[in-house]
Amino acid sequence: MKNLFNQAAAGLRVLLVMTVLLGVAYPLGVWAVSRIPGLQANAEGSIVMRDGQAVGSELIGIDPVAADPAADPWFHTRPSATGDPSTSGGSNKSGFNEDLVAEVGERQAAIAAREGVAPAAVPADAVTASASGVDPSISVAYAELQVPRVARNTGVPPDRVAELVREHTTGVLPGVNVLQLNLAVRHAAGR
Repeated sequence: MKNLFNQAAAGLRVLLVMTVLLGVAYPLGVWAVSRIPGLQANAEGSIVMRDGQAVGSELIGIDPVAADPAADPWFHTRPSATGDPSTSGGSNKSGFNEDLVAEVGERQAAIAAREGVAPAAVPADAVTASASGVDPSISVAYAELQVPRVARNTGVPPDRVAELVREHTTGVLPGVNVLQLNLAVRHAAGR
């Protein structure tokens, strides 16, 4: 009986110590590290602020919805595999999955119609979801495809919109952050 009591007491001490270490000290340590200058923006979600308002995140792509789809002034992100940009996740469907092939075909036809081009001119990243489903960037080819429509619907000259695409192209595998680009176009349009 004494041995059982000693083991139970030792178990409770370990539980108490681990609760304090892992339930209190560790979370406070992680929080303290996130307050170090230079890390705070990443810890807070890399929020982009304009005029004191949060307008999005540099790291999470949310496809903008136009108030009037016939006069859509926005550059668009890649599609989300989840259909809900607030959640992250890809699809396990293979390239031979009939449902996926049909989805890609529908997206290709819709984007071709929206941009006024042949379906074959639509870049792959415009119709295929990223692994996370919330990729903030698109290929330069997809951004360039959208330039005429954005220029027409914002009143910004096409050459200026194309220049903004070039200015916002970054990375080893060149990509364009859609939120930053849309903010630049909005500024150029005086909105």
